[in-house]
Amino acid sequence: MRPLQERGHTSQLDPEASASGTNPLRVLQLSDPHLLRQGHGRYRGRTPLAQLRHGLEQALAALEVSPDLLLISGDLCQDESWGGYVQLRNLLTDSGLTLALLPGNHDHPLLLQAVMGRHAVLAPAELWLGTWRLLMLSSHRSGDCGGWLGTGQRAWLRQRLLQESSPTLVAVHHPPLPIGDPGFDAIGLRDGAELARILSEASSPALLLCGHVHQHWQGWLGGEPGSPVLACPSTLCAFGAVQPCPLGRSEDPGGRLLELHHDGRWSQRLLRWSPWPETAAADPAA
Repeated sequence: MRPLQERGHTSQLDPEASASGTNPLRVLQLSDPHLLRQGHGRYRGRTPLAQLRHGLEQALAALEVSPDLLLISGDLCQDESWGGYVQLRNLLTDSGLTLALLPGNHDHPLLLQAVMGRHAVLAPAELWLGTWRLLMLSSHRSGDCGGWLGTGQRAWLRQRLLQESSPTLVAVHHPPLPIGDPGFDAIGLRDGAELARILSEASSPALLLCGHVHQHWQGWLGGEPGSPVLACPSTLCAFGAVQPCPLGRSEDPGGRLLELHHDGRWSQRLLRWSPWPETAAADPAA
């Protein structure tokens, strides 16, 4: 898949994958790898590239079948470098998976576009997954750890939600509501209230996926039964958990599997794995 990257561009998943009868579409979400220019470089005491490679391997091994889409929800490159995005491209294109990427606050959208634009769907974009559609939003705002959609992107989102009534996934890096952690709540999605109003106008609730907070978290945007919100753990490291981890592994890296049924139902499965052992001198595959 080599989609054009422009606001409002619509892509279709491989028709053979999206027309699979009664089988649900599977979306594997990973988040916040924080890659560096050098593959052996370390951040927060870990090697981000090795941790992402290890996490992808562990996640795929835990699944019965390969996912139809790999979504990585932001903070792709901690040092916002060309080399970091090249590391990402080399790893992900070798996987053979269909790719969807969001920029986070630790990203450089123009470099991301230059390196990955021919290999992945990049936010903002719309991607059809069978009867579902994924609306990918960019919350990157230069010089701000918090997120911002802006009037143009919000108008595009409102138009897409009013034009189509299909089951909808919305993906954005920053959580659009407080999670109960003062540090993260200060750098969440700054126009999250406007996003909540837009989603409340849709004909049916959307399922919203985010990253940023390095932990499993779930809640409701606009109050239950509004739009369910799921935050994804990081492949690099975990931060202090606000909610208990259902698997009892809040300090481990992780991801999430979404299964999207053609009748609009969905289910999700939290994934956890032990980190790649940093006792090694360097990632042997770097």
